[in-house]
Order: sequence, then structure tokens, then C-alpha cells
Amino acid sequence: MDLRKLKTLIDLVSESNISELEITEADGKVRIVKADPAAAVIQHNYVPAPQMMASQPAPVALAAAVPEVPVETGHIVKSPMVGTFYRAASPGAKAFADVGMTIKEGEPICIIEAMKIMNEIEADKSGTITRILCENGQAVEFGQPLFVIE
Repeated sequence: MDLRKLKTLIDLVSESNISELEITEADGKVRIVKADPAAAVIQHNYVPAPQMMASQPAPVALAAAVPEVPVETGHIVKSPMVGTFYRAASPGAKAFADVGMTIKEGEPICIIEAMKIMNEIEADKSGTITRILCENGQAVEFGQPLFVIE
């Protein structure tokens, strides 16, 4: 399981009222348990491929504390879907939103392409863009932070 997927799962647990999440995939199992609102614990069990099980030692459990992620101040605009993030309508066009730009609620701030459909994402709050958290052309997940508005 890649690091971005793990971070997304950790964010999901920390932002929701669930206290535990366990996911099993072909290459292993991840279990995230929320100890308190400020911290979560990850347990990752590596499971070798079936053809290697006879020659490999038993899986080792690994428990690690999640490093503190800097807390963003301001309102975070999150991706409403999985797709590809674009800051402008076309490659040579002006970006919808830049750092320092004042925007109004309902104005388009980016595009997310999903299944060959270009979806304009609108600001859900008025304010000033203080950070852009994605690169142009980057794949984004549902709920992934895109912008910080103050």
C-alpha cells in the first residue's frame, strides 16, 4: 500500500467519528486505531505472497506512531471526487485561482477531470487563497485537500 493511500486513510479516520479501520489487500493488512482526537496508531502486517510462505518467516507486526502533520489554518477546500487536478481550463489559459487571489463563494477555482469529463470545482467559501496543495496534472483522491482559504 503506498504512502498517499495510507495518508488518505489516516485522514479519513481522524476526520470522522470512527475509532478503528482495518483494510486487507493482497500485499498486506493495515489497521488504524484512533487513540484520541489528536493521534492515531497504525498496525501494518506484511503478508508474503502465497508461493513464498513456506520459505518465509511468520509475518511481523509493526506498530508506529503517526508523525504529527502540520495543522493548516483557514478553510480547506477538498476534492469532491477522484480525478486529475487542473488549475486552468486549458494548458495555456490563466489559472482559475492563485495564491493571494481573493475569491467569492461559488466561483470556479479548478477543474477535476474524471472519466473524460471536466468538472469545475467551485469555492465553498469566500476569502483569500493562501495555499495551493496540488500540482497541475496531479491525480487527486476523494476528500484530498486542494486549497486553503483564509
